[in-house]
Amino acid sequence: MATRRPGSSAVIAVTALAPVSWGTTYAVTTEFLPPDRPLFTALMRALPAGLLLLALTRVLPRGSWWVKAAVLGALNIGAFFPLLFVAAYRLPGGTAAVVGSAGPLLVVGLSALLLGQRPAPRTLLTGLVAAFGVSLVVLRGAGALDLTGVLAAVASTGSMAAGTVLTKRWGRPDGVGPLALTGWQLTAGGLLIMPLALLAEGAPPALDAPAVGGYLYLALANTAVAYWLWFRGIGRLTATQAGFLGPLSPLTAAVVGWAALGQALTPVQIAGMALATGATLAGQFTGDRRHRPSALTENAALTENAALTENAALTENAALTENAALTENAALTENTAFTENATPAQNTAPAERKGHATTTILPVPAPRG
Repeated sequence: MATRRPGSSAVIAVTALAPVSWGTTYAVTTEFLPPDRPLFTALMRALPAGLLLLALTRVLPRGSWWVKAAVLGALNIGAFFPLLFVAAYRLPGGTAAVVGSAGPLLVVGLSALLLGQRPAPRTLLTGLVAAFGVSLVVLRGAGALDLTGVLAAVASTGSMAAGTVLTKRWGRPDGVGPLALTGWQLTAGGLLIMPLALLAEGAPPALDAPAVGGYLYLALANTAVAYWLWFRGIGRLTATQAGFLGPLSPLTAAVVGWAALGQALTPVQIAGMALATGATLAGQFTGDRRHRPSALTENAALTENAALTENAALTENAALTENAALTENAALTENTAFTENATPAQNTAPAERKGHATTTILPVPAPRG
C-alpha cells in the first residue's frame, strides 16, 4: 500500500473536521432525539451510514480482514457509540466529554504497547495540559455526577483509543480505500448494536420531524463523512497526532452550547479552551525524537526503509568495488602468469625439459664451387 508523507497541515486540518463534527453530537442528542434511547440512537447513527457506504464502494473484506473489520467495528462503533450516548443522556451538558480529554494519553499508552512508540516526557505533559484544559471548560459547579454515565464515558474513551491504535497498526488492505474501510466498520458495529437495542429498549420509538432530521444528520454528516475523514487521516498521521485531535470534540460541544443553546462561558472556561487548543496544536508537532519508533508506524517505516536502502546501496557499492578489485587482481595475475609462460616459448628454441638432452642444430656450410 502506497504511503504519503504524514503530518502535513492540510491532512491535520481535514482530519480535525471529524472530532469537530462529533462535538455537535451532544447538542443534537439532547435537543432533537427521543429521550432515553441511547442504543437506538447509536444504531440509527451507525447502520444506515455503513450500508450506504457499502453500496457506494461495493467492496467487501477478504481473508483475515473479516475478523479485523469486526474487531475495529466493535471498538470504534459497536461499543463506542452506545457508551457515548449513555454518557450523553446521563451526564449534564458537556460533562460527558471531559473523560474524552484523556483520549490522547490513552492513545500514547497503547501506542507504546502495540506500536512500540515510547512517549517523550513532553508528549505526556501535553496530554495532561489538554485534559486539564478540557476539564476547565466542561466541568460545572457542585453537583453529583451519575456514576453510570461517568463509567460509560470512561469506557467509550478507552474503546475509541484502542480502535484508533489498532486502525493505525493494521492499516488497510491493498487496493481498499478509507471509504470502504469506514463502511465495513460502521456496518459491523451497527449489526452488533441491533440486537442489544431490541433487547434493552424494545421496538423503535415514534419519530417526529426534528428527530428524523437529527438522525439524518448523525448518520450522514456526523458519521459517514466524519468517520471517512477520520480513518483517512489515521492512515496519514501518527496515532499520537490523531489522538491529540480528540479534545476538539468537547471544545466544539462547549462552543455549540454557548452559540446555539445560550450557555454562558466563564473566564475559567475560556482559559481552559485556550489551554486545550494550545495542547491540541502542540500535539501535532510533539515527536519522540529521542528514539526511532517501531516500523509499524508509517514515519518509522519510511525512515527505516530509507536507512536500509542507503545501507544496501553502500554495501552493494562496496561489494562491487571489492569484486572489481578482485577481478582486476585476478586479471593481472593471470596476464602475468600467461606472459611469463608465453615469453620463453615465443623467443627461444624449444625449452629444455627436465630429464631430456637438448639437441643443438648447427648451420651446414655451403658447398664450395
